[in-house]
Amino acid sequence: MSRRLSDYRVLSFDCYGTLIDWETGIWDAVQPLLMANHRTDVTRTSALQSFARFEAVQEAATPTAPYPAVLRSVHRAIADHFSLETVDELDQNFAASVPNWPVFPDTADALRRLQTRYRLVILSNIDRLGFAASQRKMGVAFGAVFTAEEIGSYKPDRRNFEYMLARLHDSFGVDQGDVLHAAQSLYHDHVPAVALGLATAWIDRQRLSAAGDWGATAEMVDRPATDYTFFSLAELAAAVEAEG
Repeated sequence: MSRRLSDYRVLSFDCYGTLIDWETGIWDAVQPLLMANHRTDVTRTSALQSFARFEAVQEAATPTAPYPAVLRSVHRAIADHFSLETVDELDQNFAASVPNWPVFPDTADALRRLQTRYRLVILSNIDRLGFAASQRKMGVAFGAVFTAEEIGSYKPDRRNFEYMLARLHDSFGVDQGDVLHAAQSLYHDHVPAVALGLATAWIDRQRLSAAGDWGATAEMVDRPATDYTFFSLAELAAAVEAEG
């Protein structure tokens, strides 16, 4: 990659998996279901893999559904997959769990450092209410927030990125070449971003580039070629600062 990180004006972020530790949040939120069924044989890895599979299916099937509704359906699908009994209360509690999902330890500090050099933007597969709870944990005011709720589709649909780029241009005079998209998920983010010619920074928290675990994201046989790779947001912030 010939361009310097400091050449960009805007850093757009995926939120869940990149800034918020959604895998821990998902695993914690599925515990009531496992405890209600007295099941100790369902591992974190298998639970997250099932989440990845059913979330992708549900978002594609119901692109205009609010994210809590997606989560409710995913919870029921996970229960069926593992032959578990669920009830409406368990489904609803899982659907409402996003505000409890923890922030990654490096997120808040890295965002504070990055906001001195970039306009920070969110492009997330969530609703506004759920994101507001997460934003309070990150302690940073983003320059713009674009959600699946307002766009009417879920990533990896290219429309989400096209919507963001159009709004950034209209509101701030930002061109596509001024934007660097930072995300953990190859499936949700890097495949459509690369297809549109958007510059990308892979925040490879799962260390997939070093044979890590796919976790709660759908597996990709053909991995897109990203412009930069970092193993944490702190690494990205350090790399930007090292450029002076």
